[in-house]
Amino acid sequence: MGRLYNRRMSSTDIHPAPDYASLARDIKRWASELGFAEAGISGTDLGEDEQHLERWLAHGHHGDMEYMARHGSKRTRPAELEPGTRRVISVRMDYIPPGTANAWSVLQDPESGYVSRYALGRDYHKLMRSRLQKLAERIHDVVGDFGYRAYVDSAPVLEKALARNAGLGWIGKHTVLINRRAGSYFFLGELYTDLPLPVDEPASAHCGSCSRCIEICPTQAIVGPYQLDAKRCISYLTIELKGSIPEEFRTPIGNRIFGCDDCQLICPWNKFAQETTEPDFAPRHRLDGAKLIELFGWSEEEFLKRTEGMAIRRTGYEGWLRNIAVALGNAPPSELARQALDARADHASAILREHVAWALAKQQR
Repeated sequence: MGRLYNRRMSSTDIHPAPDYASLARDIKRWASELGFAEAGISGTDLGEDEQHLERWLAHGHHGDMEYMARHGSKRTRPAELEPGTRRVISVRMDYIPPGTANAWSVLQDPESGYVSRYALGRDYHKLMRSRLQKLAERIHDVVGDFGYRAYVDSAPVLEKALARNAGLGWIGKHTVLINRRAGSYFFLGELYTDLPLPVDEPASAHCGSCSRCIEICPTQAIVGPYQLDAKRCISYLTIELKGSIPEEFRTPIGNRIFGCDDCQLICPWNKFAQETTEPDFAPRHRLDGAKLIELFGWSEEEFLKRTEGMAIRRTGYEGWLRNIAVALGNAPPSELARQALDARADHASAILREHVAWALAKQQR
């Protein structure tokens, strides 16, 4: 299966034909033992989702995320991405650590910086890929050689649609996957495989008439049920966008300096959210509620050191300061905030100078 891992079979590596129904049950048990909250199995048909993706791209809702359109139909046709793929094993892992500062309280404190709760601790990509690799090795111990490849945001994969088809949840009106027993605070990962495993029943939708996520979005990025315009989304603006944040969105961003959780925080299903048992997801450097002025004072060396192995690295140092400058502009006027911004007013980055000037103008009103 293309680049899928595959051991060469030896004379002692002979396994009887597996009972795939029994193997599927074992896979779910092994996934749980490896720290995943849940696992499910789906086929590869994503025809309706492909049409939805094509419409989304045609409307330009992906913004500067050119990689969303770069791979053609490989994103929606797993067997094109990895020839031979017959099934997808989807897994989810909860990420809210116990003891994390209350999200609403941080959002209501304009002098603190809000970091999306998924990004407070260790970056999940390597951790989950390692666990998926171990899951594949357990499968190999039973069936011998088989084709597979593990993904965690590492390739053009339509992970939410696959997870829905595997029974792990439904895609809500905010386009985030929701699980009836666990809300939406979890990561997703996939194991593409050539094994003809029995598939699970897709999850049914349970948003009903609720539209809280649409109504609460600070920038009205959810332009309709199940329709997200990423160009308006605070997560896109503070993480993916590498240039200037459009002025119309700077005030609504408030104190959100890396990502946004509002649509999840308001979702009634998150009353069932489960805390993670993974210690690596615990908040680092008090980032679940640190003060803006303190964070704005980090040097590039401090930023790189303190965010090593964290998703926050994705925004880069320039983006980090840009985002905090916007938040300081939205903070209550104070001499300390103006002094912090003045210290960056002549920064080498033109983008940062622009946002600092905007923030200082707001501070002086």
